[in-house]
Amino acid sequence: MKNWARRPIWISLVIVGLALTGCVQSQMAGSAATLDPNKAMMDNPVEWVNQLSSDISEARMAQLNILSPDRFKKAESAFFSAQKDLEKGNEIADIRKAVMESRDYLQQAEEIATISRTTLTDTLKAREMARSAGAAKFENEYRRVENDFLDLTRAIERDNLSYAQNNRSKVLERYRELEVRAIKEETIGEVRTLIARAEAADARKIAPLSYGQAVDQINATDAFISANPYAKEEMHAMAREALFKANRLVVVTEQSNQIKTMEPEAIVLLMENHLHTISAALGAQDMRDQAYQTQLDNIIGSVNSLNSDRLFMSEKNQALQAEMESIKADYQAQIDAFNVRVATLEGKTREDQMAKERMAREHMAVEQRLAAERKFNQLYVAVQSYFESDEAEVYKQENQLVIRLKAMRFPVGKSIIMPENYALLSKVQKAIRTFDDPRVIVEGHTDATGSDEVNMLLSQQRAEAVREYMIANQTLPPDSLSAVGYGSERPLASNATAAGRAINRRIDILIIPEAKSI
Repeated sequence: MKNWARRPIWISLVIVGLALTGCVQSQMAGSAATLDPNKAMMDNPVEWVNQLSSDISEARMAQLNILSPDRFKKAESAFFSAQKDLEKGNEIADIRKAVMESRDYLQQAEEIATISRTTLTDTLKAREMARSAGAAKFENEYRRVENDFLDLTRAIERDNLSYAQNNRSKVLERYRELEVRAIKEETIGEVRTLIARAEAADARKIAPLSYGQAVDQINATDAFISANPYAKEEMHAMAREALFKANRLVVVTEQSNQIKTMEPEAIVLLMENHLHTISAALGAQDMRDQAYQTQLDNIIGSVNSLNSDRLFMSEKNQALQAEMESIKADYQAQIDAFNVRVATLEGKTREDQMAKERMAREHMAVEQRLAAERKFNQLYVAVQSYFESDEAEVYKQENQLVIRLKAMRFPVGKSIIMPENYALLSKVQKAIRTFDDPRVIVEGHTDATGSDEVNMLLSQQRAEAVREYMIANQTLPPDSLSAVGYGSERPLASNATAAGRAINRRIDILIIPEAKSI
Protein backbone atom coordinates (compact mmCIF):
# COMPACT_ATOMS: atom_id res chain seq x y z
CA MET A 1 0.00 0.00 0.00
CA LYS A 2 2.11 2.85 -1.30
CA ASN A 3 -0.01 5.69 0.09
CA TRP A 4 -1.62 4.74 3.38
CA ALA A 5 -3.08 8.22 3.90
CA ARG A 6 -5.10 7.95 0.65
CA ARG A 7 -6.70 4.58 1.40
CA PRO A 8 -10.16 4.37 -0.27
CA ILE A 9 -13.02 5.47 1.87
CA TRP A 10 -14.56 1.99 2.03
CA ILE A 11 -11.87 0.82 4.42
CA SER A 12 -12.66 3.69 6.79
CA LEU A 13 -16.35 2.83 6.58
CA VAL A 14 -15.63 -0.86 7.31
CA ILE A 15 -13.54 -0.02 10.35
CA VAL A 16 -16.05 2.55 11.68
CA GLY A 17 -18.90 0.12 11.17
CA LEU A 18 -17.09 -2.65 13.00
CA ALA A 19 -16.26 -0.30 15.87
CA LEU A 20 -19.91 0.72 16.21
CA THR A 21 -21.03 -2.91 16.42
CA GLY A 22 -18.37 -3.80 18.94
CA CYS A 23 -16.57 -6.13 16.58
CA VAL A 24 -13.26 -4.37 16.39
CA GLN A 25 -11.33 -5.99 19.16
CA SER A 26 -7.57 -6.35 19.24
CA GLN A 27 -6.40 -9.94 18.96
CA MET A 28 -3.17 -9.13 20.75
CA ALA A 29 -2.90 -9.20 24.54
CA GLY A 30 -1.95 -5.73 25.69
CA SER A 31 -2.61 -4.19 22.28
CA ALA A 32 -3.13 -0.77 23.80
CA ALA A 33 0.33 -0.89 25.29
CA THR A 34 1.67 -2.13 21.97
CA LEU A 35 0.46 0.81 19.98
CA ASP A 36 0.62 3.60 22.57
CA PRO A 37 3.73 5.61 21.69
CA ASN A 38 3.59 7.47 24.99
CA LYS A 39 3.96 4.22 26.91
CA ALA A 40 6.37 2.65 24.44
CA MET A 41 8.66 5.67 24.27
CA MET A 42 9.95 5.60 27.81
CA ASP A 43 13.29 7.09 28.71
CA ASN A 44 15.30 3.91 28.26
CA PRO A 45 16.13 2.55 24.75
CA VAL A 46 16.59 -0.93 26.24
CA GLU A 47 12.99 -0.83 27.45
CA TRP A 48 11.80 0.38 24.04
CA VAL A 49 13.37 -2.57 22.27
CA ASN A 50 12.34 -5.14 24.91
CA GLN A 51 8.73 -3.97 24.85
CA LEU A 52 8.74 -4.01 21.06
CA SER A 53 10.15 -7.57 21.10
CA SER A 54 7.25 -8.68 23.28
CA ASP A 55 4.74 -6.87 21.07
CA ILE A 56 6.16 -8.45 17.90
CA SER A 57 5.76 -11.89 19.50
CA GLU A 58 2.18 -11.11 20.50
CA ALA A 59 1.44 -9.82 17.00
CA ARG A 60 2.68 -13.11 15.58
CA MET A 61 0.47 -15.02 18.04
CA ALA A 62 -2.43 -12.86 16.83
CA GLN A 63 -1.57 -14.06 13.28
CA LEU A 64 -0.65 -10.64 11.90
CA ASN A 65 2.15 -12.38 10.00
CA ILE A 66 -0.50 -14.03 7.78
CA LEU A 67 -3.36 -11.51 8.04
CA SER A 68 -1.12 -8.63 6.93
CA PRO A 69 2.08 -10.38 5.82
CA ASP A 70 3.87 -7.50 4.08
CA ARG A 71 3.20 -4.93 6.82
CA PHE A 72 4.20 -7.42 9.53
CA LYS A 73 7.41 -8.27 7.68
CA LYS A 74 8.32 -4.59 7.53
CA ALA A 75 7.53 -4.19 11.24
CA GLU A 76 9.76 -7.15 12.08
CA SER A 77 12.55 -5.85 9.84
CA ALA A 78 12.47 -2.45 11.57
CA PHE A 79 12.54 -4.21 14.94
CA PHE A 80 15.66 -6.15 13.94
CA SER A 81 17.26 -2.86 12.90
CA ALA A 82 16.47 -1.34 16.29
CA GLN A 83 17.89 -4.43 17.99
CA LYS A 84 21.15 -4.18 16.02
CA ASP A 85 21.45 -0.44 16.73
CA LEU A 86 21.04 -1.17 20.44
CA GLU A 87 23.64 -3.94 20.38
CA LYS A 88 26.13 -1.71 18.53
CA GLY A 89 25.54 1.23 20.87
CA ASN A 90 24.32 3.48 18.06
CA GLU A 91 22.65 6.85 18.56
CA ILE A 92 19.45 6.87 20.60
CA ALA A 93 17.79 8.80 17.78
CA ASP A 94 18.47 5.90 15.38
CA ILE A 95 17.00 3.39 17.83
CA ARG A 96 13.94 5.57 18.40
CA LYS A 97 13.41 5.98 14.67
CA ALA A 98 13.55 2.20 14.03
CA VAL A 99 11.22 1.47 16.97
CA MET A 100 8.69 4.06 15.85
CA GLU A 101 8.87 2.78 12.27
CA SER A 102 8.20 -0.77 13.50
CA ARG A 103 5.26 0.40 15.62
CA ASP A 104 3.82 2.33 12.69
CA TYR A 105 3.90 -0.82 10.55
CA LEU A 106 2.37 -2.83 13.41
CA GLN A 107 -0.46 -0.30 13.64
CA GLN A 108 -1.10 -0.60 9.91
CA ALA A 109 -0.89 -4.40 10.11
CA GLU A 110 -3.48 -4.49 12.90
CA GLU A 111 -5.89 -2.33 10.91
CA ILE A 112 -5.49 -4.54 7.85
CA ALA A 113 -5.78 -7.68 10.01
CA THR A 114 -9.15 -6.44 11.31
CA ILE A 115 -10.45 -6.33 7.74
CA SER A 116 -8.86 -9.70 6.90
CA ARG A 117 -10.49 -11.38 9.92
CA THR A 118 -13.90 -10.03 8.89
CA THR A 119 -13.52 -10.84 5.19
CA LEU A 120 -11.92 -14.29 5.63
CA THR A 121 -13.64 -15.56 8.79
CA ASP A 122 -14.65 -18.97 7.38
CA THR A 123 -11.41 -19.37 5.45
CA LEU A 124 -9.36 -18.72 8.59
CA LYS A 125 -11.37 -21.32 10.48
CA ALA A 126 -10.86 -23.87 7.69
CA ARG A 127 -7.12 -23.12 7.71
CA GLU A 128 -6.85 -23.66 11.46
CA MET A 129 -8.81 -26.92 11.28
CA ALA A 130 -6.57 -28.20 8.46
CA ARG A 131 -3.42 -27.29 10.42
CA SER A 132 -4.75 -28.97 13.56
CA ALA A 133 -5.45 -32.12 11.56
CA GLY A 134 -1.84 -32.24 10.33
CA ALA A 135 -2.37 -31.02 6.76
CA ALA A 136 1.07 -29.34 6.78
CA LYS A 137 2.61 -32.81 6.39
CA PHE A 138 1.44 -32.78 2.76
CA GLU A 139 4.19 -30.30 2.07
CA ASN A 140 3.68 -29.40 -1.59
CA GLU A 141 -0.11 -29.25 -1.52
CA TYR A 142 -0.16 -27.36 1.77
CA ARG A 143 2.43 -24.84 0.58
CA ARG A 144 0.35 -24.11 -2.52
CA VAL A 145 -2.84 -23.45 -0.60
CA GLU A 146 -0.94 -21.35 1.96
CA ASN A 147 0.44 -19.22 -0.87
CA ASP A 148 -3.08 -18.83 -2.24
CA PHE A 149 -4.28 -17.75 1.21
CA LEU A 150 -1.48 -15.18 1.47
CA ASP A 151 -2.52 -13.90 -1.96
CA LEU A 152 -5.91 -13.12 -0.41
CA THR A 153 -4.47 -11.15 2.52
CA ARG A 154 -1.95 -9.37 0.31
CA ALA A 155 -4.81 -8.36 -1.96
CA ILE A 156 -6.52 -6.83 1.08
CA GLU A 157 -3.27 -4.99 1.85
CA ARG A 158 -3.37 -3.58 -1.69
CA ASP A 159 -7.02 -2.44 -1.27
CA ASN A 160 -8.23 -5.16 -3.64
CA LEU A 161 -11.00 -6.51 -1.43
CA SER A 162 -12.98 -7.89 -4.36
CA TYR A 163 -10.17 -10.34 -5.21
CA ALA A 164 -10.25 -11.74 -1.66
CA GLN A 165 -14.05 -12.00 -1.70
CA ASN A 166 -14.15 -13.73 -5.10
CA ASN A 167 -11.44 -16.30 -4.34
CA ARG A 168 -11.86 -17.08 -0.64
CA SER A 169 -14.31 -19.96 -1.19
CA LYS A 170 -11.82 -21.80 -3.42
CA VAL A 171 -9.11 -21.55 -0.78
CA LEU A 172 -11.56 -22.64 1.91
CA GLU A 173 -12.53 -25.79 0.01
CA ARG A 174 -8.88 -26.73 -0.58
CA TYR A 175 -8.18 -26.41 3.14
CA ARG A 176 -11.16 -28.66 3.88
CA GLU A 177 -10.00 -31.25 1.37
CA LEU A 178 -6.55 -31.31 2.94
CA GLU A 179 -8.08 -31.58 6.39
CA VAL A 180 -10.15 -34.67 5.54
CA ARG A 181 -7.19 -36.21 3.76
CA ALA A 182 -4.98 -35.49 6.76
CA ILE A 183 -7.43 -37.13 9.13
CA LYS A 184 -7.98 -40.22 6.99
CA GLU A 185 -4.48 -40.73 5.58
CA GLU A 186 -2.41 -39.50 8.49
CA THR A 187 -4.28 -40.03 11.75
CA ILE A 188 -6.18 -43.15 10.68
CA GLY A 189 -3.20 -44.32 8.66
CA GLU A 190 -1.13 -44.26 11.83
CA VAL A 191 -3.90 -46.17 13.60
CA ARG A 192 -3.85 -48.89 10.94
CA THR A 193 -0.07 -49.14 11.24
CA LEU A 194 -0.34 -49.59 14.99
CA ILE A 195 -3.07 -52.24 14.65
CA ALA A 196 -0.97 -54.12 12.08
CA ARG A 197 1.96 -54.02 14.50
CA ALA A 198 -0.23 -55.47 17.24
CA GLU A 199 -1.57 -58.16 14.88
CA ALA A 200 1.99 -59.23 14.10
CA ALA A 201 2.47 -59.70 17.85
CA ASP A 202 -0.58 -62.01 17.96
CA ALA A 203 -3.00 -59.39 19.33
CA ARG A 204 -6.08 -61.21 18.01
CA LYS A 205 -5.33 -64.15 20.28
CA ILE A 206 -3.54 -62.65 23.25
CA ALA A 207 -5.52 -59.37 23.59
CA PRO A 208 -8.86 -60.00 21.86
CA LEU A 209 -10.86 -57.47 23.88
CA SER A 210 -8.47 -54.56 23.26
CA TYR A 211 -8.06 -55.65 19.62
CA GLY A 212 -11.81 -55.65 19.02
CA GLN A 213 -12.21 -52.20 20.57
CA ALA A 214 -9.44 -50.73 18.41
CA VAL A 215 -10.75 -52.24 15.17
CA ASP A 216 -14.34 -51.21 15.88
CA GLN A 217 -13.23 -47.66 16.62
CA ILE A 218 -11.18 -47.23 13.43
CA ASN A 219 -13.95 -48.68 11.26
CA ALA A 220 -16.52 -46.39 12.87
CA THR A 221 -14.21 -43.38 12.44
CA ASP A 222 -13.50 -44.10 8.77
CA ALA A 223 -17.20 -44.51 8.01
CA PHE A 224 -18.12 -41.35 9.92
CA ILE A 225 -15.54 -39.23 8.11
CA SER A 226 -16.78 -40.44 4.73
CA ALA A 227 -20.41 -39.73 5.61
CA ASN A 228 -19.85 -36.48 7.55
CA PRO A 229 -16.81 -34.69 6.08
CA TYR A 230 -17.78 -31.35 7.69
CA ALA A 231 -18.63 -32.58 11.18
CA LYS A 232 -15.27 -31.30 12.35
CA GLU A 233 -15.49 -31.65 16.11
CA GLU A 234 -16.96 -35.15 16.08
CA MET A 235 -14.46 -36.21 13.42
CA HIS A 236 -11.47 -35.06 15.46
CA ALA A 237 -12.83 -36.62 18.63
CA MET A 238 -13.33 -40.02 16.96
CA ALA A 239 -9.90 -39.91 15.32
CA ARG A 240 -8.22 -39.15 18.65
CA GLU A 241 -10.11 -41.99 20.30
CA ALA A 242 -9.08 -44.40 17.52
CA LEU A 243 -5.43 -43.42 17.93
CA PHE A 244 -5.64 -43.82 21.70
CA LYS A 245 -7.16 -47.31 21.44
CA ALA A 246 -4.61 -48.40 18.84
CA ASN A 247 -1.70 -47.26 21.02
CA ARG A 248 -3.30 -48.95 23.98
CA LEU A 249 -3.67 -52.17 21.98
CA VAL A 250 0.05 -52.18 21.21
CA VAL A 251 0.92 -51.67 24.89
CA VAL A 252 -1.53 -54.34 26.09
CA THR A 253 -0.27 -56.83 23.50
CA GLU A 254 3.39 -56.26 24.33
CA GLN A 255 2.75 -56.48 28.07
CA SER A 256 0.63 -59.62 27.62
CA ASN A 257 3.40 -61.30 25.62
CA GLN A 258 5.86 -60.40 28.36
CA ILE A 259 3.65 -61.66 31.18
CA LYS A 260 2.75 -64.98 29.53
CA THR A 261 6.40 -66.09 29.88
CA MET A 262 6.51 -65.21 33.58
CA GLU A 263 5.76 -67.32 36.65
CA PRO A 264 2.65 -66.34 38.66
CA GLU A 265 4.69 -65.02 41.58
CA ALA A 266 6.80 -62.88 39.26
CA ILE A 267 3.62 -61.35 37.85
CA VAL A 268 2.32 -60.57 41.32
CA LEU A 269 5.65 -59.03 42.37
CA LEU A 270 5.71 -56.92 39.19
CA MET A 271 2.29 -55.48 39.98
CA GLU A 272 3.29 -54.95 43.60
CA ASN A 273 6.47 -53.15 42.53
CA HIS A 274 4.53 -50.77 40.31
CA LEU A 275 2.20 -49.81 43.15
CA HIS A 276 5.08 -49.47 45.60
CA THR A 277 7.09 -47.27 43.22
CA ILE A 278 4.17 -44.85 42.98
CA SER A 279 3.47 -44.81 46.72
CA ALA A 280 7.17 -44.27 47.51
CA ALA A 281 7.33 -41.33 45.09
CA LEU A 282 4.32 -39.84 46.84
CA GLY A 283 5.88 -40.35 50.27
CA ALA A 284 3.01 -42.66 51.20
CA GLN A 285 3.17 -45.50 53.71
CA ASP A 286 4.62 -48.85 52.58
CA MET A 287 1.56 -51.11 52.42
CA ARG A 288 2.86 -54.08 50.46
CA ASP A 289 1.58 -56.33 53.21
CA GLN A 290 -1.99 -55.28 52.38
CA ALA A 291 -4.41 -56.23 49.61
CA TYR A 292 -3.96 -54.55 46.22
CA GLN A 293 -7.13 -52.50 46.64
CA THR A 294 -5.84 -51.17 49.94
CA GLN A 295 -2.52 -50.25 48.30
CA LEU A 296 -4.40 -48.49 45.53
CA ASP A 297 -6.58 -46.60 48.01
CA ASN A 298 -3.39 -45.55 49.79
CA ILE A 299 -2.05 -44.04 46.55
CA ILE A 300 -5.33 -42.28 45.75
CA GLY A 301 -5.48 -40.82 49.25
CA SER A 302 -1.94 -39.47 48.92
CA VAL A 303 -2.74 -37.87 45.56
CA ASN A 304 -5.89 -36.27 46.98
CA SER A 305 -3.83 -34.91 49.86
CA LEU A 306 -1.31 -33.39 47.46
CA ASN A 307 -4.11 -31.81 45.42
CA SER A 308 -5.58 -30.30 48.59
CA ASP A 309 -2.17 -28.94 49.53
CA ARG A 310 -1.75 -27.45 46.07
CA LEU A 311 -5.14 -25.75 46.37
CA PHE A 312 -4.18 -24.39 49.80
CA MET A 313 -0.90 -23.01 48.42
CA SER A 314 -2.74 -21.41 45.52
CA GLU A 315 -5.19 -19.70 47.89
CA LYS A 316 -2.32 -18.61 50.11
CA ASN A 317 -0.52 -17.15 47.11
CA GLN A 318 -3.62 -15.19 46.16
CA ALA A 319 -3.84 -13.84 49.71
CA LEU A 320 -0.18 -12.80 49.58
CA GLN A 321 -0.75 -11.04 46.26
CA ALA A 322 -3.70 -9.16 47.76
CA GLU A 323 -1.50 -8.16 50.70
CA MET A 324 1.20 -6.92 48.32
CA GLU A 325 -1.37 -4.84 46.46
CA SER A 326 -2.43 -3.29 49.76
CA ILE A 327 1.19 -2.49 50.64
CA LYS A 328 1.67 -1.01 47.19
CA ALA A 329 -1.39 1.20 47.66
CA ASP A 330 -0.11 2.39 51.05
CA TYR A 331 3.26 3.15 49.49
CA GLN A 332 1.61 5.15 46.73
CA ALA A 333 -0.39 7.08 49.32
CA GLN A 334 2.84 8.00 51.09
CA ILE A 335 4.32 9.21 47.81
CA ASP A 336 1.22 11.30 47.13
CA ALA A 337 1.39 12.82 50.60
CA PHE A 338 5.06 13.63 50.09
CA ASN A 339 4.30 15.34 46.79
CA VAL A 340 1.59 17.41 48.49
CA ARG A 341 4.03 18.55 51.18
CA VAL A 342 6.61 19.47 48.55
CA ALA A 343 4.00 21.39 46.55
CA THR A 344 2.95 23.49 49.53
CA LEU A 345 6.40 24.56 50.75
CA GLU A 346 6.02 28.07 52.10
CA GLY A 347 7.56 30.93 50.16
CA LYS A 348 8.34 28.97 46.99
CA THR A 349 7.19 29.81 43.50
CA ARG A 350 5.22 27.39 41.39
CA GLU A 351 8.33 26.78 39.31
CA ASP A 352 10.29 25.84 42.41
CA GLN A 353 7.53 23.53 43.52
CA MET A 354 7.47 21.80 40.12
CA ALA A 355 11.24 21.46 40.17
CA LYS A 356 11.15 19.89 43.62
CA GLU A 357 8.40 17.48 42.55
CA ARG A 358 10.38 16.53 39.47
CA MET A 359 13.56 16.02 41.47
CA ALA A 360 11.69 13.92 44.02
CA ARG A 361 10.20 11.74 41.29
CA GLU A 362 13.52 11.36 39.52
CA HIS A 363 15.25 10.47 42.77
CA MET A 364 12.58 7.93 43.60
CA ALA A 365 12.70 6.54 40.06
CA VAL A 366 16.44 6.02 40.32
CA GLU A 367 16.06 4.30 43.68
CA GLN A 368 13.30 2.06 42.41
CA ARG A 369 15.22 1.18 39.25
CA LEU A 370 18.36 0.32 41.22
CA ALA A 371 16.32 -1.70 43.69
CA ALA A 372 14.60 -3.52 40.83
CA GLU A 373 17.95 -4.26 39.19
CA ARG A 374 19.41 -5.57 42.44
CA LYS A 375 16.37 -7.77 43.00
CA PHE A 376 16.43 -9.02 39.42
CA ASN A 377 20.11 -9.94 39.70
CA GLN A 378 19.44 -11.79 42.95
CA LEU A 379 16.60 -13.74 41.36
CA TYR A 380 18.74 -14.43 38.30
CA VAL A 381 21.46 -16.00 40.47
CA ALA A 382 18.82 -17.98 42.38
CA VAL A 383 17.22 -19.34 39.19
CA GLN A 384 20.63 -20.29 37.80
CA SER A 385 21.18 -22.50 40.84
CA TYR A 386 17.99 -24.47 40.12
CA PHE A 387 19.38 -26.10 36.95
CA GLU A 388 22.30 -28.35 36.16
CA SER A 389 24.49 -27.28 33.25
CA ASP A 390 23.14 -30.07 31.02
CA GLU A 391 19.50 -29.21 31.84
CA ALA A 392 19.18 -25.56 30.93
CA GLU A 393 21.04 -22.37 30.18
CA VAL A 394 19.85 -19.33 32.14
CA TYR A 395 20.80 -15.84 31.05
CA LYS A 396 19.63 -12.23 31.22
CA GLN A 397 18.24 -10.45 28.18
CA GLU A 398 18.20 -6.90 29.49
CA ASN A 399 15.25 -6.87 31.97
CA GLN A 400 14.01 -10.34 30.97
CA LEU A 401 15.18 -13.77 32.07
CA VAL A 402 15.56 -16.53 29.47
CA ILE A 403 15.64 -20.23 30.39
CA ARG A 404 16.84 -22.28 27.42
CA LEU A 405 15.76 -25.88 28.06
CA LYS A 406 18.62 -27.98 26.71
CA ALA A 407 17.28 -31.24 28.17
CA MET A 408 13.67 -30.86 26.95
CA ARG A 409 12.93 -33.75 24.59
CA PHE A 410 9.85 -34.57 22.49
CA PRO A 411 9.14 -37.70 20.44
CA VAL A 412 10.14 -37.17 16.80
CA GLY A 413 7.51 -35.08 15.04
CA LYS A 414 5.27 -34.95 18.13
CA SER A 415 4.31 -32.40 20.77
CA ILE A 416 3.59 -34.84 23.61
CA ILE A 417 5.34 -34.04 26.90
CA MET A 418 6.86 -37.29 28.14
CA PRO A 419 7.22 -38.14 31.87
CA GLU A 420 11.02 -37.80 31.77
CA ASN A 421 10.51 -34.05 31.23
CA TYR A 422 8.42 -33.55 34.38
CA ALA A 423 11.36 -32.97 36.72
CA LEU A 424 12.82 -30.31 34.41
CA LEU A 425 9.46 -28.57 34.03
CA SER A 426 9.03 -28.60 37.82
CA LYS A 427 12.25 -26.60 38.06
CA VAL A 428 10.90 -24.20 35.45
CA GLN A 429 7.76 -23.76 37.55
CA LYS A 430 9.93 -23.03 40.59
CA ALA A 431 11.87 -20.45 38.58
CA ILE A 432 8.67 -18.71 37.43
CA ARG A 433 7.25 -18.65 40.95
CA THR A 434 10.45 -17.02 42.16
CA PHE A 435 9.22 -13.81 40.50
CA ASP A 436 6.21 -11.76 41.59
CA ASP A 437 3.42 -12.27 39.07
CA PRO A 438 5.55 -12.22 35.89
CA ARG A 439 4.46 -12.59 32.29
CA VAL A 440 5.85 -15.69 30.59
CA ILE A 441 6.27 -16.45 26.89
CA VAL A 442 7.00 -20.05 25.86
CA GLU A 443 8.90 -20.14 22.58
CA GLY A 444 9.13 -23.26 20.41
CA HIS A 445 12.01 -23.70 17.94
CA THR A 446 12.96 -26.47 15.50
CA ASP A 447 15.88 -27.23 13.23
CA ALA A 448 15.63 -26.74 9.47
CA THR A 449 14.88 -30.40 8.66
CA GLY A 450 11.60 -30.68 6.74
CA SER A 451 9.38 -27.95 5.34
CA ASP A 452 8.89 -24.52 6.90
CA GLU A 453 5.16 -25.17 7.26
CA VAL A 454 5.64 -28.39 9.25
CA ASN A 455 8.34 -26.85 11.43
CA MET A 456 6.27 -23.76 12.19
CA LEU A 457 3.24 -25.84 13.18
CA LEU A 458 5.28 -28.31 15.24
CA SER A 459 7.09 -25.55 17.14
CA GLN A 460 3.76 -23.87 17.94
CA GLN A 461 2.22 -27.14 19.13
CA ARG A 462 5.21 -27.88 21.38
CA ALA A 463 5.16 -24.39 22.87
CA GLU A 464 1.41 -24.72 23.50
CA ALA A 465 1.93 -28.14 25.12
CA VAL A 466 4.37 -26.61 27.61
CA ARG A 467 1.98 -23.71 28.24
CA GLU A 468 -0.91 -26.10 28.90
CA TYR A 469 1.30 -28.09 31.29
CA MET A 470 2.07 -24.90 33.23
CA ILE A 471 -1.60 -23.93 33.38
CA ALA A 472 -2.64 -27.42 34.50
CA ASN A 473 -0.11 -27.20 37.33
CA GLN A 474 -1.35 -23.74 38.36
CA THR A 475 1.98 -22.06 37.68
CA LEU A 476 0.34 -18.83 36.48
CA PRO A 477 -3.11 -17.71 35.33
CA PRO A 478 -3.73 -18.49 31.63
CA ASP A 479 -3.66 -14.82 30.61
CA SER A 480 -0.12 -14.49 32.00
CA LEU A 481 1.19 -17.36 29.85
CA SER A 482 1.67 -17.12 26.08
CA ALA A 483 3.02 -19.60 23.53
CA VAL A 484 4.57 -18.84 20.15
CA GLY A 485 6.29 -21.05 17.59
CA TYR A 486 9.11 -19.78 15.39
CA GLY A 487 9.86 -22.99 13.48
CA SER A 488 13.42 -22.81 12.16
CA GLU A 489 13.43 -19.00 11.78
CA ARG A 490 15.73 -18.30 14.76
CA PRO A 491 18.59 -20.84 14.75
CA LEU A 492 21.38 -20.68 17.34
CA ALA A 493 23.77 -22.89 15.38
CA SER A 494 24.31 -24.18 11.86
CA ASN A 495 21.74 -26.69 10.63
CA ALA A 496 24.45 -28.34 8.54
CA THR A 497 25.57 -30.59 11.43
CA ALA A 498 23.72 -32.95 13.76
CA ALA A 499 25.09 -31.09 16.78
CA GLY A 500 23.88 -27.77 15.42
CA ARG A 501 20.42 -29.13 14.65
CA ALA A 502 20.17 -30.54 18.20
CA ILE A 503 20.93 -27.08 19.60
CA ASN A 504 18.29 -25.46 17.39
CA ARG A 505 15.57 -27.88 18.57
CA ARG A 506 14.63 -26.20 21.82
CA ILE A 507 12.07 -24.62 24.11
CA ASP A 508 12.88 -21.15 25.47
CA ILE A 509 11.07 -19.74 28.50
CA LEU A 510 11.01 -15.92 28.67
CA ILE A 511 10.19 -14.56 32.12
CA ILE A 512 9.19 -10.89 32.04
CA PRO A 513 8.95 -9.40 35.56
CA GLU A 514 6.02 -7.16 36.34
CA ALA A 515 6.80 -3.57 35.37
CA LYS A 516 6.65 -1.36 38.43
CA SER A 517 5.02 2.02 38.00
CA ILE A 518 7.00 5.06 39.08
